Amino acid sequence: MEKQEIRTFGRRHGKKLSARQTVLIDTVLPTILPKNIPENTGKILEIGFGAGEHLREIARQTPAKIIIGAEPFMNGVASLLSAITNESNAIRDEYKNIRVYPDDVRDFLRDTNCKFEQIWILHPDPWPKARHEKRRLLRAEFLTMLAARLAPHGEIIIGTDHWEYFDWIKNAVAKTALHARTPDIQTIHTRYQTKNMAGTATPKYLILTN
Repeated sequence: MEKQEIRTFGRRHGKKLSARQTVLIDTVLPTILPKNIPENTGKILEIGFGAGEHLREIARQTPAKIIIGAEPFMNGVASLLSAITNESNAIRDEYKNIRVYPDDVRDFLRDTNCKFEQIWILHPDPWPKARHEKRRLLRAEFLTMLAARLAPHGEIIIGTDHWEYFDWIKNAVAKTALHARTPDIQTIHTRYQTKNMAGTATPKYLILTN
């Protein structure tokens, strides 16, 4: 029997969705799944976009590129859909380059031929308890999977406010062929960054390249 892949995320569902959010999931989400994306179009991926604050910012800043967000938490997907649509449930012009994969990003990466100029992973679940460490996403095997999906000169940008996880990620990177550098960038604000569950002074960031 094939060994089941360890799930790296928590809940799929949280509080009950509003009536509008349910409609958006049923009607809008199927129209923005990442299918049939032209190969000659620049692409950016964000893994675990939460409520989509950063994903929307990227979409506004780079309208000529396709922005793909992967998020298995359906309440986060619903929050994004609410933010990118108008009162008629039509996608706003500034967000028409957004695509959403509402499930485990590893499945998407195995099935796609897309190459990404940037892959963003901001505040992945640190799974801080020792017995949960095996659920951490940014293992060497996963980072190698991401490396294979980078376009020439592409970058993987990782941010976390959990400093022990940051060091753990660097150790994982050392087991791959990726090159790492610590950038001098301003804090990227998201809902998870604002919560700062780790209680640290500021997030730490890594940029990985082939």
